[in-house]
Amino acid sequence: MALADQVYGFFIPNVTLMGVGAVKETGNQVRTLGCKKPLIVTDKGLSALGVADKIKGYVEEAGAQAVIFDGAEPNPTDINVHDGLKIFQEEKCDSIISLGGGSSHDCAKGIGIVATNGGHIRDYEGVDKSSKPMPPFIAINTTAGTASEMTRFCIITNTDTHVKMAIVDWRVTPNVAINDPVLMVGKPPALTAATGMDALTHAVEAYVSTAATPVTDACALMAIKLISENLRTAVANGQNMEARDKMAYAEYLAGMAFNNASLGYVHAMAHQLGGFYNLPHGVCNAILLPAVESFNLIASPKRFADIAVAMGENIEGLSVRDAADLAIASIKKLSADIGIPAGLKELGVKEEDFEIMAKNAMKDACSLTNPRIATLQDIIGIFKAAM
Repeated sequence: MALADQVYGFFIPNVTLMGVGAVKETGNQVRTLGCKKPLIVTDKGLSALGVADKIKGYVEEAGAQAVIFDGAEPNPTDINVHDGLKIFQEEKCDSIISLGGGSSHDCAKGIGIVATNGGHIRDYEGVDKSSKPMPPFIAINTTAGTASEMTRFCIITNTDTHVKMAIVDWRVTPNVAINDPVLMVGKPPALTAATGMDALTHAVEAYVSTAATPVTDACALMAIKLISENLRTAVANGQNMEARDKMAYAEYLAGMAFNNASLGYVHAMAHQLGGFYNLPHGVCNAILLPAVESFNLIASPKRFADIAVAMGENIEGLSVRDAADLAIASIKKLSADIGIPAGLKELGVKEEDFEIMAKNAMKDACSLTNPRIATLQDIIGIFKAAM
């Protein structure tokens, strides 16, 4: 969908390590980057389970020290960022290791960008607002969903406005991304489902984005295929290492797609639900995805027909429009099969908030590449359709 007379970038970590046992390479990567004292940014759950201490052990085996900050909360806030920054500065850390899902990675990105550029994290909302590189940054992923371990996206909640700030900056891309399916085995079914649908949303939105390219298309379609083939199994049996491994590849491919083609109204709207109600990002995406793409369908029905094929649907003998409709139906079926709530009403969302959330969604950076331009009333209507 990209135009021939425009230039498109492709952003990705310098090094990506994947597969069973990849996390054991953490110490070697610390040594390679010349890190002496990384701050490990994680959440209290992974800290309590001893996973953060295990990572600290790998760092120490490499001859470096490490400090653990476990204050990354779901939907990380500007307060979380500055709490972590204080530890980074007080402990005289020289690098960052994020451990967890999107919340830990985004919190770590926020800490890093302010550590070297100064000011407040709110100063960096928007595109490429920083001027200096982050400290050396290793991102260790524990969920197959957000792809924040490899992207230039950082989403932080402004605690004054309750709006999720989208920080899109190539400088927050981790130097090293590590995806070890062993770290994902213990995740409960509901989290596996939500993060998997987050990855599917990334792939679908990237594929129909106005900034899509042949490179991002290849990543997006393979991600959709892998998710369709493996997410149900990963939810049903979290110990299935093959499904976990394939989902790790799927979420990374989806990240490669949206990191470069960007996203659309699903994410722009989900950010508002997360900011207003502190709801799980993946669940919000999953509920909004069919409603938004039903709205988008007329903008590029052939692309939705491609999505149907990637999801394993047989479109032989169907018109392009009917095949496109099949893609939406397939998304809904996958969500239902893995236990995603049927609508926003189940999450306590109130219609009285639709107008302000819709206004904020239209200002979100993710809305810029949506394939169909919406009015305020259109966005409100999509929220209603997702109830």
